[in-house]
Amino acid sequence: MRNIYVLDHQEEINNNLTALFKREKNTKVERYEFEDFFNEILTTPDIIIINEDEIPEGSDIFSICKLIRADVDNTRTPIVVVSSNQDDSHIVDILQNDVELYLKKPLSYEILFYSIKNFLRLLNSNKTVSPLTGLPGNAQIQDQMNKRLEQGKNFQMFYVDLDNFKAYNDYYGFSNGDEIIKFTAKVLTTNVLKIEGSNNFVGHIGGDDFIAILEDPNYEKVAQNIIADYDGQIEKYFEKEDYQRGYLEIENRKGEMEQFPLTSISIGIVEVTPERFKNSLEIGEAGAAVKHLAKTIFGSSYVVDRRKNRDETFDKIKKKRVLV
Repeated sequence: MRNIYVLDHQEEINNNLTALFKREKNTKVERYEFEDFFNEILTTPDIIIINEDEIPEGSDIFSICKLIRADVDNTRTPIVVVSSNQDDSHIVDILQNDVELYLKKPLSYEILFYSIKNFLRLLNSNKTVSPLTGLPGNAQIQDQMNKRLEQGKNFQMFYVDLDNFKAYNDYYGFSNGDEIIKFTAKVLTTNVLKIEGSNNFVGHIGGDDFIAILEDPNYEKVAQNIIADYDGQIEKYFEKEDYQRGYLEIENRKGEMEQFPLTSISIGIVEVTPERFKNSLEIGEAGAAVKHLAKTIFGSSYVVDRRKNRDETFDKIKKKRVLV
C-alpha cells in the first residue's frame, strides 16, 4: 500500500486527491493536522504534501521540512508544497531546502495527480536498486533472465559470492565490509559491462551475492579477469600483517581462536541453452549447485556447468582456480 499524507487544516486537497486515486487500489490518501503528523504518525509515508497556506502560526515551511527530514525514515520521502505564494525567490528557496516539487495555487489537481504517480513510479523503480552498490536488484535480475529465455537465447549466468566474508565483517566491522561489497561491484561492472555494444548485465542480489549475465563466447576470460582484478586489489582492504599472514584470527563463542582464510571470490557459471532450461528457477538451482562447488576450492576460483540437460552428472563441470 502506498501512503500519501496531506498536511493541511482544510479538506479540499485531501478530498480531491482521494477522488482521483479511488481507482488506484494500492494507494491511500490521508489528511493530518500538522501537530498530529509529528506526534502520532507511525507509518512512513511514500509522499508528503504540505499546504503552505495552512501552516500554523509561529512556524514556516522551512522548519516544517527540517522536522520531517530529521526523522531518519523520511530523509528520502518526496515532499510536495502547494502554496498561493507566487514569489519566485521564495519558490527557489523552498526547492533548495529539502522539497522536490512546488505547485502554485490555483491548483490543477490533474497536474498534482500525475506528479504524484510519477513520484511513485520512480520510488518503485529505486526500490529495485541496491542502495549500497547502485546495481539492479532481484526484480530486474529476474526480468533480464526471463527476457533472454523468452527470446530463446544462449547466455551465461555468473553466480558470484565472497568466501569468508562473515569472518571479515566480524573482524573489521560492517563499514569495512560495505567497502569490499562496493569494490566487488566495481570489479564486476568493469569487466562485464566494459565490452562496447554488449548486452551484458550485472545485478546485486544482496550482501555479498551478485549476478552477472553474459552473452559472450569468451566468458571464461571474463571470469579470469574478474578474479585477477579482485585478487590484485584486495590487499588494500586488509591490515598489512593480516594480509601477509594470509588468514584472520577470530575468537569463537567458546572463547577459542579460529583461523579464517582471507576473503576471496567464487564464481559459479551456468551455460544456459533453450533446450536445457524452461524457467529462471531451474537456472537458479543449477547456479546454486555450481557456486557451491566453486566455494569448495581454496582461494578465488570459478566453476563452469556445461551440462546440456538436468540428468547429466557433474562430469562436464569444469573447475578452475586462477592464480594472480
